[in-house]
Amino acid sequence: MQLTYILPIATTRLDEELTGYLRTLAPTVDLVIVDGSPEDVFARNHTAWATLGRHVRPRQRLLNGKVAGVVTGLALARYDKVVVADDDVRWTVDGLAEAARALDGAAAVVPQNHYAPCPPHALYDTARVLLHRAAGGDMPGTLAVRRSALGPAGYRGDVLFENLELLRTVTARGGRVRWRLDLLVARRPPAVRHFVGQRVRQAYDEFARPVHLAVELALLPGLLRAVRRGPSAVTAGALAAVAVAEAGRRRCGGRRAFPPSAVALAPVWLAERAVCAWLAVGYRLSGGVPYRGRRLRAAASPVRALRR
Repeated sequence: MQLTYILPIATTRLDEELTGYLRTLAPTVDLVIVDGSPEDVFARNHTAWATLGRHVRPRQRLLNGKVAGVVTGLALARYDKVVVADDDVRWTVDGLAEAARALDGAAAVVPQNHYAPCPPHALYDTARVLLHRAAGGDMPGTLAVRRSALGPAGYRGDVLFENLELLRTVTARGGRVRWRLDLLVARRPPAVRHFVGQRVRQAYDEFARPVHLAVELALLPGLLRAVRRGPSAVTAGALAAVAVAEAGRRRCGGRRAFPPSAVALAPVWLAERAVCAWLAVGYRLSGGVPYRGRRLRAAASPVRALRR
């Protein structure tokens, strides 16, 4: 199909499972792997991947290395229709074909990730996904976009919430973003250690979405008030969270991918975010959240600022 698949990656070892996945893509798409790995790992990756597509180094250094990889890939893309995906995302050929068709009427398409397999920590994170689906949409680790919708400058590379920055750049340039919560794309779960390290960083992302942030900052005071009122108030709040998560699971065919057991974890995730949102405020006041040995202050740019 006339579609470029961009994989920005930086790793410490050759991933054999990922290599097998890339082999399934290679006959179907224009594959561009932009690899910021150390030299010895890059050499091993090159031996495994050079015959599958173009395996290159990022052409520039940015605070957010993923953006550097995406911008490099966009410059090398043979087609206007592009899919950008993290290394844990696993598209099917049919899914890529559907994303390409969806781009016929849009500048960008946002699919829906789900974990496969789904161990306990991924099941817990699925509760977050379901709540976000109920509230409008969950940001996945992959997007489909028209290269021409971003323009030659790409998008800002010193923000934390890079996928939101990409979509807002498309919107600021007049492009239409289409959310496809029914376009279900599998992703592999992270290692437990990595997952734990993401808790506050993901809360920090919400500085890009002030309404979300305000709601999440209100969770802790609300939880404390419910505790003071007694078990009935806590139970009512938990049941409300479960109902919202179930609405997200049922939306747009989500029951095909999301296990019902994840719904029961929604109150626990909200309690975690109630704390992490305030920890994120602390990082904001101290200069930004740690990210790969650096600090990033900006989560994403407002659309009005990008339009200016």
